[in-house]
Amino acid sequence: MTMIKTYSPRASEIERHWFVVDAEGQTLGRLASRIARVLAGKHKPGYATHMDTGDHVIVLNAGKISVSRDKRETKVYARHSGYPGGFRQETLGDLLSRRPEEVIRRAVKGMLPSTTLGVQQLRKLKIYAGAEHPHEAQGPEPLPETGDLVR
Repeated sequence: MTMIKTYSPRASEIERHWFVVDAEGQTLGRLASRIARVLAGKHKPGYATHMDTGDHVIVLNAGKISVSRDKRETKVYARHSGYPGGFRQETLGDLLSRRPEEVIRRAVKGMLPSTTLGVQQLRKLKIYAGAEHPHEAQGPEPLPETGDLVR
């Protein structure tokens, strides 16, 4: 009887690539799910659920992302400081005008695991409100559509 062993990548075998995506005119949730998939490494044949095999993603023009008018007014981000009277809430529209990078970061964060692995994957996400970024030295490639991503 032949033994079939499950493949698990070594940390030294993981190749990290850099991708850049322009968020202008793209839908928030659809873009976030594409980004989360790349950060987690699910587009690679050597994907392992217990390891960070994902790539780096740079998001440009975060302030020009497409969100419906209804969602801008009804979606609320809430937090509590833990002190009496410390409850704060902000609509998506307000957060988008104040800190557009945070909107994309929160959407992607919600699609990653809520563990130390998810924190490690989220660190590979770089978001900029404008079209400029300081990562030219890494030679980022454009992020292809979901079906064309296998490496």
